[in-house]
Amino acid sequence: MDAPLIELSDIVKSFGPVSVLKGVNLKAYAGKVTALVGDNGAGKSTLIKGLAGVQPYDGGEVRFEGEVVHLHTPRDASHLGIEVVYQDLALCDNLDIVQNMFLGREETAGLTFDEGQMEREASETLRSLSVRTVKSVRQKVSSLSGGQRQTVAIARSVLKKAKLVILDEPTAALGVAQTEQVLNLVRRLADQGVAVIIISHNLQDVFKVADFINVLYLGTMVAAIPTSETTSDDVVGYITGSKTYDGVNA
Repeated sequence: MDAPLIELSDIVKSFGPVSVLKGVNLKAYAGKVTALVGDNGAGKSTLIKGLAGVQPYDGGEVRFEGEVVHLHTPRDASHLGIEVVYQDLALCDNLDIVQNMFLGREETAGLTFDEGQMEREASETLRSLSVRTVKSVRQKVSSLSGGQRQTVAIARSVLKKAKLVILDEPTAALGVAQTEQVLNLVRRLADQGVAVIIISHNLQDVFKVADFINVLYLGTMVAAIPTSETTSDDVVGYITGSKTYDGVNA
């Protein structure tokens, strides 16, 4: 196994007297999908917000490509190539796909937006991910299905040259066909060499797409294991605290 793209060591985070993360370790590898699972209140969101620079950790060490880094702001994370696709997707319904993908960093030609260049780049990005469900990059986001919206949000992170993409419940509220499309897209993203961390309550999805499964239980990482070496029943046991993992972390 190559060195991890990102490695968290002994991460701690508290809110007042409440300790949310208690010495958490996590590794994610380029070209691999790492699942982060756990019950509500396990600390998943807090861990990811720290990686995104939204809520800096209180202690511990973060290494990115082998170097110690400090994530104090979202700009710090974005500069490294860390992109988070949140569950609400943060898309603007009144704008089209191109406008959403370039929002806040539009290409310019003189004093005006270079619409042609942005349209070409958006189309090329979708093609690179083998996306065929979108008829036109000039479709308004309001006209897209849930799966298509998720596709646009993921493609936006690729357009930003992300090295690590974090997906927060990407298949929540999607139908069977749309879920399959999104999972295929996640796999293609990893196949392009991107490190992917996926947060999901759906273990069926996790076992379909993840190379590694990490389980948080009450702020502690209780298991980190290759997907091929565990079962859904075991993972449920780790999530609920009824089973302990005795292996060596992945």
